Amino acid sequence: MKEILADLERWREEGEEIALATVVRTWGSTPRAAGARLAITRSGGMAGSVSGGCVEGDLFERALVVLDSGRPVVLHYGIADEMAFEVGLSCGGAIEVLLEPFRLDPAWDAVRQALAQQRPAALAQAIAPPSITGRRLALLEAVSGGHANRPSTPASAELENEDSAEGFRLLGGLDPERARAVAAEARRLLLTGGASLLPLPWKGEQAAVFVEAFSPPPRLFIVGATHVAIPLCRMARAMGFRVAVIDPRSVFATRERFPEADELIQTWPDQVLDEARVDAYSYVVVLTHDPKFDVPALARALRSRARYIGVMGSRGTHERRRRRMREEGLSEEEVSRIRAPIGLDLGARSPEEMALAILAEITAVRYGRDARPLSEKRGHIHDRPALGGVGAQLAAPLQRLAVRAGSAGR
Repeated sequence: MKEILADLERWREEGEEIALATVVRTWGSTPRAAGARLAITRSGGMAGSVSGGCVEGDLFERALVVLDSGRPVVLHYGIADEMAFEVGLSCGGAIEVLLEPFRLDPAWDAVRQALAQQRPAALAQAIAPPSITGRRLALLEAVSGGHANRPSTPASAELENEDSAEGFRLLGGLDPERARAVAAEARRLLLTGGASLLPLPWKGEQAAVFVEAFSPPPRLFIVGATHVAIPLCRMARAMGFRVAVIDPRSVFATRERFPEADELIQTWPDQVLDEARVDAYSYVVVLTHDPKFDVPALARALRSRARYIGVMGSRGTHERRRRRMREEGLSEEEVSRIRAPIGLDLGARSPEEMALAILAEITAVRYGRDARPLSEKRGHIHDRPALGGVGAQLAAPLQRLAVRAGSAGR
């Protein structure tokens, strides 16, 4: 979505009529994943892509029809049949696309603002049945007041109606049970980003809701400006993390050593972690090798929602830390969240290799993987787009509702 926001804003200011195409489902090998978008203006402007060029020309023609009618449609593009000269994908896969007139409604605007502010957000769009196709729902996580590390509570943007369930304000008459289902799916996806199709009963029909999550950039707090921290900071930034290096020892925490750091904080780490909003998109790595830094920093991290907490040191050193933290009132369950010794077993020796081992473990935790070799994995190497548990029961209704490219609207 981010790649087209600036164009959408500019076109709106210029008074352009805009159609928006969104990939809501994929099968097999496809050029773009679910959530890919293409914006099209009546005057011929295009931004983004849904297929890398395979179906964009056909979508432009259909966008004009959608703009004339004011009604969204769901389109299906499959494998190209060269003998029949049909529009399709050359990669062997298939995609389903929601094509709709673009309007800056409150839901879209709320998500747009959240993205600009790097806050987590989710957008739910009804795909079926036709009576609700195109309706949108924004789901946002609110920052709670009070203590910075207190878990946040969900909230949402203003929408057409104000039906609420478990902290979310929801769209168009959804009863609490359906509202909770959308909210639960949004929470699940917000941890890592991604999209899914969620099946919902709707007035005697089978509804399908496309839920897409937009997670903020993950944050990495590196406690200790050590020799391992230097490549760790550099590599994490290359992977899209916002990195804060924390060390009260000003001789170590310098810009010359950490030019890539987003923040270089020369104060006590427990104070920083206490004041920072360490949330479920945060990762804490403690590299100081000094109990007067390690133990207070780990205690603060354990009382936060940090997704990952790891610490450098031997098993014997960590056992002494564990005793110190239990003396400070932390439970065994809380202390067990710490990953020590830190990192995956790669046989790392150099600082760069150690940083790689740490980031590899962080990546596995981020995406819920066990970090075993791909050669041992059976089935698909990459995740197939999630269907929210719907499986085959959703495929048939969507397939019936889809407008077949090359056979409909001609």
